[in-house]
Amino acid sequence: MTSAIIVAAGKGTRMGPNIDKLFLEVAGKPVVVHTWKTFENASCIDEIILVVRDGMQSAFSELAQQNDFKKPFRFVIGGKERQDSVWNGLLALSPDAQIVAIQDGARPCTSVDLIQATITAAREVGAAVAAQAVTDTIKETADGATISRHLDRSRLWAVQTPQTFRVDVIRHALGLVREKNLSVTDDTAACELIGQPVKLVASLTPNPKVTLPSDLPYIELLLRK
Repeated sequence: MTSAIIVAAGKGTRMGPNIDKLFLEVAGKPVVVHTWKTFENASCIDEIILVVRDGMQSAFSELAQQNDFKKPFRFVIGGKERQDSVWNGLLALSPDAQIVAIQDGARPCTSVDLIQATITAAREVGAAVAAQAVTDTIKETADGATISRHLDRSRLWAVQTPQTFRVDVIRHALGLVREKNLSVTDDTAACELIGQPVKLVASLTPNPKVTLPSDLPYIELLLRK
C-alpha cells in the first residue's frame, strides 16, 4: 500500500495576519483542493492522511463533499512544528502502508507523474525527493547585507515535495530526530541523520509552493494551463 500525507496544519504567517493560504481561491478552488485533487486522482496512491489544525476538520470535510472526493482519507491534528505534524501523520498510516509520499498542502501544481516517479525511486533507494537544479547564481552572506562567498550552483538543488519514503525508513529517521530533540526543516534532513541516501527526482514541470501573496498569479496561470 502507498499512502500520502498532506501537511495542511500551518498558518502561513508570511501571507499576512488572519489569512489561511490553503483556503485562498486560485483557479476557481481553494489552494488545498488542487493539492488534494491531484492525490485523489493519482492511481499510485491508496489512502490520504490530511494533517490539519484542530478545529478545521469540518472545513476540510466540507471540501471533500463539495469536490466529491472518494479515495479513503482521514484527518490528523498537526503538531507544534512541521516535523511534529509529519510524525502525527506517520502514526495514522494504515498498517499495510509500505511507501508514504509527504506533500505540502500549499504546493498545488505537483503532477501525478512526479508523485509516481518519487514512489518508484523510494522503492529502490528508500527515500526520494522532488527537486529542481538551481539555475540562478547563488551567493552566501554572513551578515545578511553583503556577500561572503560564491557557491557552485552545479552542485545545488532546490528540494520540494513530495518527499517519499519507505515507511520504516522515515519512521526511524524522524524517531531519532525526536529522540535527540533536534529541529529539521524537511523530512530528507532526518534521513541525513541516519545516513539514508535520498534520490533526487527532477521536477520536469513547475512545482511552486504558495508562500507569499505574489506567488498566487503565477500559480493561477499554471493551474489554468
